[in-house]
Amino acid sequence: MSIAQSKPGGRVRIFVDFWNFELSLKETQSGFRIDWFSLGPVLVEETRCIVGPETPMAYQGMGIYGSYDPNNPNEENLHRWASRILRKVPGAVVRMSSRRRKAMAPKCPSCYSVVLWCTVCGADMRGTEEKGVDTAIATDMISLAWDDNYDVAVLVSSDRDFIPVVESLSNKGIKVIHGSFPPKASELTQSCWGYIDIPYISQKFRRA
Repeated sequence: MSIAQSKPGGRVRIFVDFWNFELSLKETQSGFRIDWFSLGPVLVEETRCIVGPETPMAYQGMGIYGSYDPNNPNEENLHRWASRILRKVPGAVVRMSSRRRKAMAPKCPSCYSVVLWCTVCGADMRGTEEKGVDTAIATDMISLAWDDNYDVAVLVSSDRDFIPVVESLSNKGIKVIHGSFPPKASELTQSCWGYIDIPYISQKFRRA
């Protein structure tokens, strides 16, 4: 069944940009810990309030997309946690990709010399970069919509690069609700059908 033929309803699928979500929450509430087992049902209930309290909502699942540095012990632990714990969340599909070392090192702002190694500790100054996370989210949003998997998407991200995806889905009758952190990414919020103020409802999925 194509998107154009899909029946109106309340099937909700959630798409979470992991690091964007985590870091944005900690900017508003230091030390905030997420109860991932509560997050999906909370967002579905908030979506029901926005789309229409009389509309029954069905939770279709939640995609969690992130990255980790395999050379960083702390982030390797994060990868193991995501693989073992996050995958146990009902309906969760977890995609954690490894980050790669940047090809270019930073330059001195005065003489523009490339600084490859830290002069204090000798660490590699190139850092790492995230590749493919946004593409994975956009691809799943479009492909799952095309397969008539959901009627309403909740996109938890502050990346305005998703605006073309949101507009494309909206043109096909798919409602996209922005899981937002006002006033960040206001253009993305405006392109969506509605929005959820994540900091405002955060106590509903705060881990004790």
